[in-house]
Amino acid sequence: MLRDIGYVLDKLDWMRRERIWPNGLRYLWTDAFGVVLYVSLFRELGDQHWLREAETLVGEVERVLGRPRGVRIGEAPDRDGQYFHYLAMWLFALARLGDLKPEYRNRGIALARDIHPAFVIPGRGVFWKAEEDLSGPYPGYGFGAMDAYGGYVSYRLLDEDALAAEIAQMRDLIEQDWRRLDIDQDLGLGMMLWLAHFFPDEPWARAQTARSLATLDRMWVDPPGYFSRAPALRTAKFAFANYGVSVGLQAAAAWPDRVSRLNAFFETWRSGDEYDREAITWVMACTSHLPGAFLATA
Repeated sequence: MLRDIGYVLDKLDWMRRERIWPNGLRYLWTDAFGVVLYVSLFRELGDQHWLREAETLVGEVERVLGRPRGVRIGEAPDRDGQYFHYLAMWLFALARLGDLKPEYRNRGIALARDIHPAFVIPGRGVFWKAEEDLSGPYPGYGFGAMDAYGGYVSYRLLDEDALAAEIAQMRDLIEQDWRRLDIDQDLGLGMMLWLAHFFPDEPWARAQTARSLATLDRMWVDPPGYFSRAPALRTAKFAFANYGVSVGLQAAAAWPDRVSRLNAFFETWRSGDEYDREAITWVMACTSHLPGAFLATA
């Protein structure tokens, strides 16, 4: 597990100076990673400043993105609606902050109970995206491939007893799905490795870890040292997705040399588009260099 605290502190200072994050537009996925990053810094440094930053960030997300039910995808006009996998990551962030301040765990439990019936059709699947008021699925979107896995892990880390009924429904969906699920996208593979490492002895986790590593091995491009978007897209690459793969590899304790290589490559490579200054790129870079509280053993 990397613990490059100096890198993270320098990158956080740079993002704030450039008004990229946390003083830019709110985006639930990035902010969930950011809360966990702040928790990691607090655990490493013991400085209450980072705990205050985590709480402030939660407050800002709730103020800007919070809705009577659930949390909006992002602040920008084109980030309407709600994604379940973003909400699951936010629940994980609340669980990690809840390890330090129990009231955040309670918020997470309440949020999980509120959103679950809007997204989950027992025995069938989890809607990938819902209307902003959770009145129904978002037009044009169906069930998500990995959403049940994200919900299952986040719910269990929040409270296995309080969310027992919801966990059982997610477990049933996973049991129907894990044998045939074949992920072929970089960030999805990284997140599956990360999800699986929390319960490594469960059959779905063992199978998906082996399958994800095998697929990622086919996506490794060396030189220069990055994971492609998909096995058939050898030249397509995204920095933020590779950083997500890095977190997954560190969770699985796999390929530390490739983690170092991709970190070095994407520190200087630029895509020439908006992602060069998007908060998602650099907050996830920080978690690649300091996975900390993202890991079960942290």
